Amino acid sequence: QVQLVESGGGSVQTGGSLRLSCTADYMTFTMGWFRQAPGKGREGVAAIYSDGATTYADSVKGRFTISRDNAHNSLSLEMNNLNPEDTGIYYCAAGVWYRATLERTRYSYWGQGTQVTVSS
Repeated sequence: QVQLVESGGGSVQTGGSLRLSCTADYMTFTMGWFRQAPGKGREGVAAIYSDGATTYADSVKGRFTISRDNAHNSLSLEMNNLNPEDTGIYYCAAGVWYRATLERTRYSYWGQGTQVTVSS
C-alpha cells in the first residue's frame, strides 16, 4: 500500500500558474498525475518513470512539467498558462509499470485529489 497526499490546488485566472505536489510513502517505478473534470472521466495528464522519462497528454504539452524527487518521496506538477479546460480534481497516482504511461489501469494507488479551478 502506498499513501499519496496531494497539495497545491487552488483558483487562478486564465493564463495563471499553479504547482501541485504529492508526497508518498515511497516512490514506485511509474508516477503520474490525472485529472477529472465535472461530468467527465478521469484522464491522464502527465507521467514519469523512475529514470526520469516523461509523457504528457497532448492538451498540456509545453505548459505542464512533471518532476519527481526520489530522495524526498515527492512528485510535482508545474502548470503554466492555465485555461478553463484545465479545471478539475487532480490526482496523484503510483503504479508498477515498465515505462511512464497515461493509462489509468496501470496505476494501483491514488491520492484523494486536489481541486484546480481556472476562471476566464
